[in-house]
Formats: sequence, structure tokens, C-alpha cells
Amino acid sequence: MLFQSRRNVLLIHADFAIPAIVTPDQYDWVSSPQIGVERVMLDRVGGEVARATSIVRYAAESYFPRHVHTGGEEIFVLAGTFSDETGHYPEGWYLRNPPDSRHQPFSAEGTMIFVKLGQMLSKERAHVRVDTRCSSSWQTIGNRESCSLFESTTERVSLQRLPSAERVLYESEGGLEILVLAGAAKMQEQLYPRGAWLRLPVGSDEALYAGPDGLTCYIKSGHLAHVGASSEC
Repeated sequence: MLFQSRRNVLLIHADFAIPAIVTPDQYDWVSSPQIGVERVMLDRVGGEVARATSIVRYAAESYFPRHVHTGGEEIFVLAGTFSDETGHYPEGWYLRNPPDSRHQPFSAEGTMIFVKLGQMLSKERAHVRVDTRCSSSWQTIGNRESCSLFESTTERVSLQRLPSAERVLYESEGGLEILVLAGAAKMQEQLYPRGAWLRLPVGSDEALYAGPDGLTCYIKSGHLAHVGASSEC
């Protein structure tokens, strides 16, 4: 089920055993508890504190009070400039804040970010900052370009630039998640444009390809192997 609520727990795309897809025309912007901050909930298990994947939009001069992320936080800046006590991060920056880290995020000019909350292993301790606009962050592998963002025994995160018809490769036993940043992804003859989010479960045999104008995407793989098959696991 796409959405349901039970015992004050919000469940959105909460069955990790089935594919989940959200396209830009399906975005449903929901106000957060903080004025000027809205979000599109892509998947969510929990209340205001949750295991969640979202696209979040900050209006100019908006902020969140200082808070802790017990399960960690992963951010990719899609537009504008995202800021906290550690610095100012324009479009293209990747940030990873480990479990139990604290910060007070804000944006002077406004920003849009892709955010994953509560999805890190408790032993993770490193703060990660990667400027994907820097050419030295990228390497060419065959027909594609790759920018490594994070890698561990349980997940791999990167940006990928693929030419038309190139297949998106991943370890199917650990699941896959992509956010289309430019061009389009193609699956079963359907094109998914910029802003589309796709999550394929563990063991999926679906084939993803770059569209006719190529594909640039955020891609995470392996991370669903340790997630329960459904929201009640």
C-alpha cells in the first residue's frame, strides 16, 4: 500500500519487498512543523521521527531548530544552498551525518534537498562531505562516469553519468534506489524523468537503462538487504 496510518505511525511505501516509484507529477508537498519548510514523502515508517526518504524544500531565510538524528542523516543538495554550523553547501554537495549527530540546518537563499533519515547502522561514525561539482571527484569506468559518495559493507552510494541505452548496474541481492538528476531512466519501455525516484527490492530482476538523452542519477545499492520485507517486520 502506498499510504496508511496506524497507531500514529505513518506508512508510505513501507513494504520494502515491492518496487516503489514516485514521479515529479506525483509530488505531494506537505508542510513540516517548521514554517517555510515543506517535504515530499517518498517513503516513511514512523511519525515525525521516522525512517524516511524525502525531498525537502526550504524557503529563503527558513530553518529548523537544533536537533539530533539518532539514526543518522544523508543529504544531497538539489538546488540552492543548504547550510548548518559546519558550512554552506550549494547544489551538488553530498553530506552524511552519522547516528546521534546534531545540527541546526537553515538556508538563506532557499534550497531543495534529497534527504534520508534513520537508515544508517549504529556503528557508523564518520561525517562525509563531497563536492560532486569537482572534476577530481569523478572517474571514468567503461562508458560511464562515476562519483563515489560512500561505501561500506552494507551499502554503496554514488552519482552516475550514463550514455543513452547504458544499463544501470547494481547488486540485485541488496536492492537499489535511484533519484534521476538529469536525463531519464528507462524501465520496461517507460521513461522516468528528472526528479523521479525509484526503489527496487532485494532480488529484483528489473533492468534499468539510461534514456535517449542519457542519465545522471544518485544511486544507492545494497542497503535494503538488512531492512524488513514490510513495515511490520
